[in-house]
Amino acid sequence: MEISSTITLEDLFEMHDFTPNKGQKESIESLEGPLFLMAGPGSGKTRVLLWRAVNAIVFHSIAPEKIFLSTFTEKAAKQLKDGLQSILGTVTNITGVPFDISRMYVGTVHSLCQRVIADRRFVKHRSRVKPPVLMDELDQYFFINSSSFWKTVEELLHVDESEWRSEMKQYFSKRSASRHETTLSLISIFNRFSEENLQIENIIDYALNRQDESLQQIAKLYEWYKQRLQSTNMVDFALLQQRAYSQLRESDHTTFEFEHIIIDEFQDTNRIQEQIFFRLAKGNKNLCVVGDDDQALYRFRGATVENFVQFPQRSELYLQTPPKEIKLNINYRSKKRIVTTYTSFIDKISWVREDGEGYYRLSEKNIQPYQKDNDFSVFTTTPAKSEDVATELAQFVKKLIDEKKVEDPNQIAFLFPALKNNVHVKRVKKALEDQGINVYAPRAGRFLEVEEAKAMFGILTKIVGKPARHDFSGAYKDYHDWLDEIEGIAKKLMEEDERLERFVREKVDELNRCKDDYIRLLKTVSDNGWTLNDVYVPQVHKRTLSNTPLISQTTLRGLGTNRLDKIIEQRIESGKPFTVQYILNRANSVDWNILDLFYRICGFPYFSHMFKLAENGEDEGPISNLSMISEYLARYMEQSHSMLTGARLIEDRLSNDFFGRYVYGLFRIGESEVENEETPFPKGRVPFLTIHQSKGLEFPYVVLGSPGRRNRGVPRVEELVRPLVEGESEPLERVSEFDTMRLFYVALSRAENGLILTNLRGQGQVVDPAFRELFAEMDYPIIPDIDISKLPNVQVKEDEIPKVYSYTSDYLLYLNCGRNYMVFKKYGFVPSRSQTMLFGNLVHQTIEDIHNKIISMRGESVE
Repeated sequence: MEISSTITLEDLFEMHDFTPNKGQKESIESLEGPLFLMAGPGSGKTRVLLWRAVNAIVFHSIAPEKIFLSTFTEKAAKQLKDGLQSILGTVTNITGVPFDISRMYVGTVHSLCQRVIADRRFVKHRSRVKPPVLMDELDQYFFINSSSFWKTVEELLHVDESEWRSEMKQYFSKRSASRHETTLSLISIFNRFSEENLQIENIIDYALNRQDESLQQIAKLYEWYKQRLQSTNMVDFALLQQRAYSQLRESDHTTFEFEHIIIDEFQDTNRIQEQIFFRLAKGNKNLCVVGDDDQALYRFRGATVENFVQFPQRSELYLQTPPKEIKLNINYRSKKRIVTTYTSFIDKISWVREDGEGYYRLSEKNIQPYQKDNDFSVFTTTPAKSEDVATELAQFVKKLIDEKKVEDPNQIAFLFPALKNNVHVKRVKKALEDQGINVYAPRAGRFLEVEEAKAMFGILTKIVGKPARHDFSGAYKDYHDWLDEIEGIAKKLMEEDERLERFVREKVDELNRCKDDYIRLLKTVSDNGWTLNDVYVPQVHKRTLSNTPLISQTTLRGLGTNRLDKIIEQRIESGKPFTVQYILNRANSVDWNILDLFYRICGFPYFSHMFKLAENGEDEGPISNLSMISEYLARYMEQSHSMLTGARLIEDRLSNDFFGRYVYGLFRIGESEVENEETPFPKGRVPFLTIHQSKGLEFPYVVLGSPGRRNRGVPRVEELVRPLVEGESEPLERVSEFDTMRLFYVALSRAENGLILTNLRGQGQVVDPAFRELFAEMDYPIIPDIDISKLPNVQVKEDEIPKVYSYTSDYLLYLNCGRNYMVFKKYGFVPSRSQTMLFGNLVHQTIEDIHNKIISMRGESVE
């Protein structure tokens, strides 16, 4: 059937309430050749990308699997997939023609690189490839901060670790020579080497020519790091991209596998990503890039804004074709004066190149507001000290809420250049709380300092124990002080809840039983002259182990059934026997893991009350924090063995690993941000965000909490890497200035109805010169002069792109248990992939046969 004879693109626009402007319509319809879309804030670029894909699939017969659409976040990818399903569903209902987008490449560049590596379409001779295991940022930190890595440093470089760390402190201009600080420095430079796709020999040659011994040593470590990961088929985020690019270059046919390459947020791509995209587009040349160089924020992650600014020249270089250029310059988000503010702000410095030939940014963007109102929508605080500004802001927010100018406090966002260790942030937070306004600010300090984290981890200390405290100082002392504090909190909660105290005692008894039984079994092994690595033979070992004095009935049952014995014999015959260690672990384990514990603890009143607050729509802050805790515990289980066996309990191995290594790592790096695709900001609370966190978001009211940031100069890693990079870049001495302007441009352009600028005065306050000029030029009204009753009421907007719900994973889950749906789908809790099905104690005994079969297939993975 010819779809265009049944329905047109314009018909679909009308059905889905979309009236594209001239630039949007031209962008949607331009499908041939390279396309350069300059998309200002609030210009509807997501809808343009969505409709561009619809146009290609429906009206140009492009198979969805021939489209590669890269987004900056998984949330944006999900939004686009939902939108596609909705619109394509409309077409199917009218025409009867079905569409399957399951094979379409939509996602972040990292997720798409993973797919490319595993997809036979992109493999030489189309052979099967085993995808690499991806280490995320946290995994990478633990890998490099491990004792084994630092032992390698000493052996590979022939240095004393502490002395070398002192040298690295000087080399990277760090305040500390700790393992933690040196680890962060190495991660930063390793990632930059990978993102720039630099060859190790070139780094070493450069270091030799410069007589830079430190850089030579770092290059050697980087070489070892890459080889070590490659030998275990592992990659970090940057090396994942290198691996994908290398694979794409092995065969020319890969340049024709996609007919359309569409890249969102191109200003935040790095060099290796740019190479991947141009490689994929080399055959059909249909590369569409969308972005805004004024919103480039990720230089610290290796992003190079020049990828976007210089795209026309690079398109001619790599694709031998100049791109069509279209401006998406109508802002549908913000009121007129807000648009005037951020467009004026970005011009407060000179972007002219040193030679006078052109600019370091794309000029003449001519951003226009869709709303032609003259409402007062930008205000400032009274020029004053931090304390007075905080009080004035809190009173203003209280009036907005009390007079129903917003439907929920989460529609008022406070944005700061940085949140941690910021005195002004703490003052504003306290001022709001003094007005009875809850704040959601997990990044204002360590996430582990929030009440929910302290209570949950405190109870876990009472169950699994905590590392012994020695005479530590500095960060170690701070951490053990925190452990003592949370243990005290747990003790108080247990005193107030007898059931919780009994639960904790039962779990401690189970772990002690496990540990004691394991020690007794080890004695039996030793007394009989066996080793843990011996092949386990039921006829030889089982009876003797079963007769171990004083072992519990639970462990005795764990030594297996006759059916398990037969499976073990089959394994011996097939040459894949179990070891004595494996059988001891199987017999001597509890039927729960750390994440199971978390969910059991959530059932007690102190925590279950938090779920009720969310269910009632009163306060989603606590449940959002609990969701993040579930994420961290799941991450721990992924990188350690989730089974709690006797072997892990002796000599305090579990507490030393969990609290001594993993939680301590979280404490040091201050991990706190987990993206939640459904509810990024909990209802009932005013969110405090870094400006980086606010990227791509919008809020009815935005308070810029601080109009300046300290100039810390050129990042040291940028100084080291820049000479190794080919091509034209922004001058190093202006990097900090440019990045500051872009950062605040993003902040100012998040506001829809109201933008409040703080006007801080007094000692220690940093106000960017561009803001001083802006305040003098614009003559904004101050908060005390605002008649709040005349401000427009804000209502919750419907998403422009509809969500799509699954019958099985959404509707049926909701019908089965509304709270389950709320927890796992809405708030993003990580479900416990409970091992209870693998252990017969908590489920019906008939599961034993399934368990035996499963462990026969997975035996090698259990220690």
